[in-house]
Parts: sequence; structure tokens; C-alpha cells
Amino acid sequence: MRHGVPAALAALALGLTAALTLTPTAQAGPPPAPAPAAAAAPAQFAHPGVLNSRAQLDFVRTKVQAGEQPWKSAFDAMLASPYGSQSRTPEPRAVVECGSYSNPDNGCSEEREDAIAAYSDALAWYITRDAKYAKKSIELMDAWSAKIKDHTNTNAPLQSGWAGSTWPRAAEIIKHTYTGGWPNQGRFATMLRDVYLPEVINGKPNNNGNWELIMMDAAIGISVHLDDRASYDKAMAIYLGRVPAYFYLASDGAQPTYPPRSTIDTKSELIDYWQGQSTFVDGLAQETCRDFGHTGMAIAATMHVAETSRIQGRDLYPQFKDRFRYALGFHAQYELGAKVPSWLCGGSVTKGIGPATEVGYNALHTRLGVSMDNTRKLTEGRRPAGTENHFEAWETLTHAENPN
Repeated sequence: MRHGVPAALAALALGLTAALTLTPTAQAGPPPAPAPAAAAAPAQFAHPGVLNSRAQLDFVRTKVQAGEQPWKSAFDAMLASPYGSQSRTPEPRAVVECGSYSNPDNGCSEEREDAIAAYSDALAWYITRDAKYAKKSIELMDAWSAKIKDHTNTNAPLQSGWAGSTWPRAAEIIKHTYTGGWPNQGRFATMLRDVYLPEVINGKPNNNGNWELIMMDAAIGISVHLDDRASYDKAMAIYLGRVPAYFYLASDGAQPTYPPRSTIDTKSELIDYWQGQSTFVDGLAQETCRDFGHTGMAIAATMHVAETSRIQGRDLYPQFKDRFRYALGFHAQYELGAKVPSWLCGGSVTKGIGPATEVGYNALHTRLGVSMDNTRKLTEGRRPAGTENHFEAWETLTHAENPN
């Protein structure tokens, strides 16, 4: 990886104007392989500790109970959605088959959406202390843990990442805060260990980068819930290699970092991998010129892992501060309607970043005091952020202006 204090200072010196300055693209050969990462897992995991800490949840609960905005409207929107419905019937399958772009969709939507519903009910339980929400969350988790055995077809790893990142968020809240009992908790943990973790833990180095970031979101969350230090370390090492290979900074050199463990190791292959984009500027992402939807998923997954890591005792935000703030601001400006220059994606981008900015904006702006005007306008203008029905859900509720 090419970051740290020198990279941060170089990026800061460039400033926002330099973020849009064309940079040279010639670089001779792939960079040397990074040194092995040190152990990342804490000696003892914090629980609840996947995306949301107890302190963060307490902050949200206080705000909602006081009727303060934007948390109250975000909470009301969650409860009014199909995911907050107490009449929801889970639709588990033994085998979930997901092809490219979820076609075929044999249980893919049901799995993702039941996971989001379980998480929604877990949040509702914590905020209201009404046991009916905890019981509903448990019902959904139990239905799937009793049945699912496998994921198949080409999207199996990504599907496992989407659902596998959401299930542990729900399970962490219920297991560690609900005292009414969860007899099948062990079976649910076995499901995470045997069905989801093997699909995601090794990553997909040659695929578009959103895959590996989402898969590591799942692997990290599952590892926390299982208190699995070895899997946590492995997933974090993959994540730490993928982040600088997905979000570019000028301090990386004339071109982006080659994706670790992949077969991409020439300049022409790299440009093709970056959707044909050959001009690289601060904040550009590997899938910017594909579309903002997939880029938004990658941003969300990246911030989810950083948030969980912080809860577990290792704050990655100072290390990645410039990479994150430029990535958020770069895409926010075009999502807000800025004219796309001819050198960027042939002069046209496909917008639709989704509810992806709240966690990163809170971490950088609220906690670190970073000025992010475009990201602020985009984030605040779209509150309350809902869900894109895959793995991003209710992040205005959980992370807006959350100092914890």
C-alpha cells in the first residue's frame, strides 16, 4: 500500500483544485508486493460491534425518543417501510441461486431483504425496548438459519456479501442487548460460519472492486460476531490492499495501484479494468466510469469496514482520510449536477450513488472535522437515507452526526 504520513501530506498539498487536474499516466511495471499485514483483530472483540457500537446506538435511541431530527423521521421511515412490518413472513430457501445482476433471482431478493428486515427490527428493538421487534428479528434469522445450505451461480460470492454483511448487524444487537432469549443463536452462528464465510473470505481479486469490498464487509462482520480472530485478520488484510487499488490519490503515482492478488499487472490491463479511464485524479474510483451505483456500494462497504474496525479498536479513518474524503467529494459533485469534463468517462457518467455517504461523512466531518461541502450537500439533501435493498440501510438513523 502507498499511503501513510507522506501520502497524506502530499494529498493535502494538492488541495481540492488539484483533484481535478489531469495527471500523467505512465508507470513502468507493477509495484512490489506489499509486506504481510500485522494482526488486525483485537485481543477481545467489542459487542455489539458490527457497524454500530453500544454508544452509537444509545446516541440514536436518545435522539429518537426526544423526537429530534433527522433521527426521528429516519426511524419513522424505517418502521413504515416493508422492512419494519410486523406481518412480514420470511421466505428462506435451502439453495439461493443468483446469476449476474441477480438473473436468475431464485431467493436472492428474499434473502437480502429478510436480512435487512432482521436488522431493521433489531434497531427498532434497541430504540424502543419493545420485545416484539426483537422477537421478529429472531424469527427472520431463525427461519434462514434453519434452511439455507448454499449459494450457487455466478453471483454467489457477491450475494453472500450483501446478505452476509447485514445478518451480523442484526445478530450483534439481538445477542448482546436482548435478554428475552434466543435459543437458536448457535445455529445462526453456524450458518454464518458454514454458509456465508467460505463464500466471502478469499475475495475475488479479478472482479470489479465493489465485489471484494462488499465481501470483506461481510467477512469482517461475521468474524466479529463469531469472535474469529484469524478470519478477521485475513479479511482485513484483503481490505487494506483493495482500498488503495479502488480509490485513487495522486500520491499513488502516475496510475492506480494494481489490485493485489489479481492477474492485472500491465498498464493496458489496468486502464481496461478502470473502465477505459486513462486520466487519474484524486477521488476517482475503479468503477466511476461504469456507474455510480456500483461505486456507491463500494463506498458504503469501505466505510462499513472502517466503522467496524474503529469499534474494534483500530481507527482507519486517519490513515485513509484523504483517500476517503476525495472519493466522497469527487462523486458527490457530479451526483449534484456538476458538468462532467470530457476527459472523465468520455464526458458522461451514470449517476445513482444511493444512500452511500452518511457513514463516511459522519466519520470525516463530525468526528475528524474535515470540511466536505459537496458531500455535505448531497448527504443532508437526501436525508433520511433509506435502503438500496441490498446491504445499505438506515444510515441517517444510525450515523448522522453521531459523535461516538
